[in-house]
Amino acid sequence: MPRSGGSYTTSELSRKSGDIIAEALRRPVTITQRNKPRLVLLNIEDYERLTRQLDSRSAGTIETMSDGLFAEFENAVETYAQEDESGKP
Repeated sequence: MPRSGGSYTTSELSRKSGDIIAEALRRPVTITQRNKPRLVLLNIEDYERLTRQLDSRSAGTIETMSDGLFAEFENAVETYAQEDESGKP
């Protein structure tokens, strides 16, 4: 019988792997060791969704910044430099 909350110990994972995997196909399952969460088992669709979200981040360069964002960046750098020169924030 699965525990409520989808949390199992590593010992339970050894003994009941089939049941725990079946539950992990429906919802994420936490595996604990010495009463601390150590692992999460989740279905491949959830995993792929999470990795796609990470991949949606993008990086840019100063050359690709909008003029407004570049102006904010430039002002922040100038303010920091002035504070550093005066020795006071």
